[in-house]
Amino acid sequence: MRTLQNGERIHLVDHKGRQYALTLKAGDRFQLSGETIAHDDLIGKADGSLVTLSRGKRVVVLLPTLGEYVLKMPRGAQVIYPKDLAMITIWADIYPGARVFEAGTGSGALTMALLRAVGDRGEVISYEAREDFARTAMKNIERYVGPVPNFTMRKQDAYEGIQTDTDKGLFDRIVLDLPEPWRVIPHAVQALRSGGVYLSYVPTVPQAQQTVEALERATVFGLIETFETLLRPWNIEGRSVRPAHRMVAHSGFITVARKVEPGLWGSRPRAGQPDLEGEGFEQEQEED
Repeated sequence: MRTLQNGERIHLVDHKGRQYALTLKAGDRFQLSGETIAHDDLIGKADGSLVTLSRGKRVVVLLPTLGEYVLKMPRGAQVIYPKDLAMITIWADIYPGARVFEAGTGSGALTMALLRAVGDRGEVISYEAREDFARTAMKNIERYVGPVPNFTMRKQDAYEGIQTDTDKGLFDRIVLDLPEPWRVIPHAVQALRSGGVYLSYVPTVPQAQQTVEALERATVFGLIETFETLLRPWNIEGRSVRPAHRMVAHSGFITVARKVEPGLWGSRPRAGQPDLEGEGFEQEQEED
């Protein structure tokens, strides 16, 4: 049974699903709308326990998932939403043991998702040019993950270059959350291994367009694809089934590409797009 420990970040969840974050500290008290509960009454409780506040309000106490933690943690830069964190880790194919370069760190949401995916055998190196963002990110990461020996944050500007380690070789994956990722692509050409995955995340169409154009100019990237993810919750209560009034719609564009030996493609075809002769589709049918 997993119990709550002094110093851990936890969430209290009420009957409407509203979550309230706090860090457990022996001797402290938590206040919520005129009601209180001693932290000592929470420390040692089982994860998922039902507790009662001073005036009778009942809440569930939980260790937050990464997605829940990201939405409630302190932030300097805007965080990447959980729906996009999930897509990034899959489409960048972040695997256990991978060596990943990230820029910029921001508030640390993406960094934590990358660290979870690479596991103990992998490594994440992250560049953050702003010292205030770097401080916030490290606090968020250490509060949720704890000390991470396979994570390195450097106060550097990825636009100026990507430093590689001659002993460890090139990076398996490059993941960028920067306003102008196209400025990093010439450096990514040198720092990413053949067959490695490039991925960048930007909020607007012009940024995505410039990124794709830069990838095509580099001539060593293929299977270029850009997409967005829309999350539409549904309310299901007995026979009443309907979409929620609000959805997490556009938040950003993800562009992904593979570093390959040039010569097979020009700027087309893209990933998932057969050529005009339909040969790609016919080949898929034959293999099926």
